[in-house]
Amino acid sequence: MRVVIAEDAAVLRELLALMLTERGHDVCAAVGDADALRTAVERHGPDVTVVDIRMPPTHTDEGLRAAIDIRERRPGTAVLLFSQYIETKYATRLLAAGSAGVGYLLKDRVANVAEFTDALSRVAAGGTALDPEVVTQLAGAARRVDELGSLTVREREVLELMAQGRSNASIGRRLEVSAGTVEKHVAAIFGKLGLPVSEDANRRVLAVLRYLGA
Repeated sequence: MRVVIAEDAAVLRELLALMLTERGHDVCAAVGDADALRTAVERHGPDVTVVDIRMPPTHTDEGLRAAIDIRERRPGTAVLLFSQYIETKYATRLLAAGSAGVGYLLKDRVANVAEFTDALSRVAAGGTALDPEVVTQLAGAARRVDELGSLTVREREVLELMAQGRSNASIGRRLEVSAGTVEKHVAAIFGKLGLPVSEDANRRVLAVLRYLGA
């Protein structure tokens, strides 16, 4: 993957660059603010960007706003946001801007190299990678009781794991059921949420958005 990293903490920025380079990825640029991120993306055209939400000068949402700008200008560029805290309003804004090829992880996940690189690969491939804690808080904030009320407990479990970006095989391993059983649950979810087959829409992404209320 061709990657651009935006993180204002120099030590973490260099650690991310080294970690990805050692695993064969091309880190095109590693920058410390949102303006430099925009410039680097325009210059290098990466497959995916790793973006800290809070960056200079105000340390509020500069990274998020840059990520949304990048998605509008270059829709094919995947974005993996990460933050020290769970900030549901930021995750919702990113998802509302288009959820294919986006992710949101807590910075603690970087310590698990395999988990972080797997999430980055899923996002770069057009999937989603949402931190389990972020998913829990987003789903709780959404309170979409009526629309999701028809789902069984197991279907909700499957949908929560889908929101994390897990494949059917991964969901099956987590729930200790066969891939075929997971496929049946996913089909049932699509049916209950009124998501027909369409060439213009990814039903998996739409189901996740319904679940998160984005």
